[in-house]
Amino acid sequence: MAQQLRPSKPADKQPKIDWSRRQEAENFAETVKLFRQGKIDPDMFRRFRLQHGAYGTRMTDDYAMVRIKVPAGQIYPYQLEKIAQLSEMYSIGSAHFSTRENIQLHWVILEDVSEIMQSLSDVGMTSREACGNTVRNVMCSPLSGVCKDEIFDATPYAMAIAKFMLRNPICQGLPRKFKFNFTCCEKHGMIRIVDVGLLPQIQEIDGEKRKGFKIFLGGGLGNRSFVGHELEDFTPVEDLLYTSMAVIRIFDRMGDRKNLSRNRMRYLVNDLGWEKFQNLVLKERAVVKATQSVIVKLNIDDSINEIQRPISVNDESASVPDGYARWEKTNVEKQSQSGFNSVFIGLEAGDITANQLRSVAEIIRDYSAEGFGRNGFSQNIVIRYVHDDDLKSIYSRLIENGLAKTGSLTMASAVGCSGTTSCNLALTNSHRLAKEVQRKFLELNFDEDDDLRDSTIKISGCPNSCGQHQIATIGFYGGGGRHGTDMFPNYTMSLGGKFDEDSMLGHHTARVPVKRIIPVILKIIELFKENKQPDDTLSKWIDRVVKGNESSKITGVEDIKKEIAPLIVPPKIEDEPDFYMDYGSDTNYHTVTGKGECAA
Repeated sequence: MAQQLRPSKPADKQPKIDWSRRQEAENFAETVKLFRQGKIDPDMFRRFRLQHGAYGTRMTDDYAMVRIKVPAGQIYPYQLEKIAQLSEMYSIGSAHFSTRENIQLHWVILEDVSEIMQSLSDVGMTSREACGNTVRNVMCSPLSGVCKDEIFDATPYAMAIAKFMLRNPICQGLPRKFKFNFTCCEKHGMIRIVDVGLLPQIQEIDGEKRKGFKIFLGGGLGNRSFVGHELEDFTPVEDLLYTSMAVIRIFDRMGDRKNLSRNRMRYLVNDLGWEKFQNLVLKERAVVKATQSVIVKLNIDDSINEIQRPISVNDESASVPDGYARWEKTNVEKQSQSGFNSVFIGLEAGDITANQLRSVAEIIRDYSAEGFGRNGFSQNIVIRYVHDDDLKSIYSRLIENGLAKTGSLTMASAVGCSGTTSCNLALTNSHRLAKEVQRKFLELNFDEDDDLRDSTIKISGCPNSCGQHQIATIGFYGGGGRHGTDMFPNYTMSLGGKFDEDSMLGHHTARVPVKRIIPVILKIIELFKENKQPDDTLSKWIDRVVKGNESSKITGVEDIKKEIAPLIVPPKIEDEPDFYMDYGSDTNYHTVTGKGECAA
């Protein structure tokens, strides 16, 4: 039977919220002129620039990284096309998907930032408060609304919080940045490692089932990391806004503005003690409700998205594309809606070209029954509501556009922050290392190994954890090592990090030279295969090892350190000169950092 295509494509779905304000672009352009003329103090301009989503680029004041907010990760085809156009006109012809569902354009000339802001306004997008000491992009699991284990869809609540907080005076001058994460279930979210994490719940009260959330406060990753604490058993949805406001008000009042290295909310919670902080939040919430509830409301738009499957009948005689089974196994998640799937497009360390962005936009139009995409938590793109009958066809389209990389839902999809490619604080090229790891793992078919499927590799270019290394099964953060007088790029390896209901920070294990990272990971996998129990996965095995509960010849972390010790001994520079170079560099390693901007 020949393929019957739908007669015409429906018009693009429009986002429900326009996040932009066109006059901000004009204001930014004028402020840049004043800064160039020396009429604005550099530190004041820096704070202004960050508040509008323009982050400093490594070792220069002439370029910026523009971070585009994508609340709840929800992105529309024509928005992707606009970002593709902007990447070619003002950036490097590609975009970068971050671990917080933002989209970043790197190496933008400072004077061009306002042009990008103006163009983003045309498609209802903004970079406002994507950086700076305010509420950052509000995240929501890309599977919210389609997850088999969720109680209800948290997306409308994430969008409502994002809308309420954007440009709100309550959060324009916080001690530091502030982050919200909503999720669908414990498995698919990162709710215990942010300032406010929210898990949907339903509780029966007076014979009536009521929606609400389990809220976690005070988590966060960085030079010193903490797992969040549960505020209370159940927070009804009508208290969501007042609880959020209470937490922000306390942090604004009590956060440490003098000590920039210790002014995230997690430090305040740790210094006060959880019980004291918890009591402060509950009391502050009562005050907020008493004084604000009449005039301050959260506008929840929980109208159901129209699901309109593209009309197509596939040719049953068509051959199955090569590699389809592997791709389906490692990149496709069955939805709670019968007959539909969420397709994960894996990117190398979050990078995607302008032409590929355009291709994704077209693929969303052709195959997503909801008409938009979602940015993922792991530097990927998720196309949801793809019908069972269309999976082979969408895979063929992804192959044509170089987007059919397998392993997006497995350990093979390594996460890496931007590192020394653009960041002032980075000590190593974590971005390139993540790509090297991913390529090697796919070459070895690790994405097809069920024992490795639920494990993760996450890499940061410094201790600040933008690559989320502390919640990885095997995590790394960059630094420098020295052999005699010669320096080489080095990583501190942590083991056993998790971000589910049993969230745990990784155990620092060893310092590993960058050119030994892949051999060390392979050695750990080899040890696992030799010592695992029949129903083990790598993450389960490492968890036992870290906790000292493993009964094989590898009884604890010290045994792993002994096994990998021969691999991490530095050679002489004349014997192996490449050892002393970072990935992507043809010169010997040396540490160069600039002024960080996260605490500006």
